[in-house]
Amino acid sequence: MAEEVRNPARNVPLALGLGTVAVVVLYAGLNALYLYAIPVDQLSAVPGSRLLDTVADRLFGPTVGDLLGLFAIVSLAASISAMIIAGPRVYFAMARDGMFVRAAARVHPRFHTPATSIVAQGVWSSVLVLSGTQQDLVDYTGFAVVLFTGITVSALFVLRRRDGAPRSFSAFGYPWAPAIFVTASALMVLAEARRTGWTTVAGIVLILAGVPIYYLFKAGVGKAKATQ
Repeated sequence: MAEEVRNPARNVPLALGLGTVAVVVLYAGLNALYLYAIPVDQLSAVPGSRLLDTVADRLFGPTVGDLLGLFAIVSLAASISAMIIAGPRVYFAMARDGMFVRAAARVHPRFHTPATSIVAQGVWSSVLVLSGTQQDLVDYTGFAVVLFTGITVSALFVLRRRDGAPRSFSAFGYPWAPAIFVTASALMVLAEARRTGWTTVAGIVLILAGVPIYYLFKAGVGKAKATQ
């Protein structure tokens, strides 16, 4: 998404930094509020889907609790919106580089968005939702999110060692901060694999199934360049 942002060398790191700080402050503040409203032994028994409205009910009464329950639904919708923005642009970039089907690189003539990729993600998401429970989806995909963020940050070490790689911004705390992040991500993936067992193994097998497809598309790109 960086290429759609004005002055990405400045604004992308700024957005990531401010966004991370804001999330940490809000997360810590909410947890402090939860502990203030409900004792720890009772808090652990509250279902996650009812946590926000239960705390609001305890602090302000049932009317406010119902309103915050509605707010939680709106917040989930905002999270879905973020995934709709980010996810399809991965397929779009892959297709533009010849690493995915060409249709995914199409841009809508009016809205200038990767419309085909957005539709494809919607269809695939529907298939996943209909194929299992919420917990199944979390078990299959949760570790993958952590795995790929760790791999993405580890690529920073490769880029820093390559001659001629553009360095439009500095990584704060390099090399220790990214190294700690990668290590923590690896430990989280291992912990999740130990917790879910074969579910994580099945997810890894599904991810690895994309490796031969990647090399198939890569060979096609190589042939296309050779004929030019």
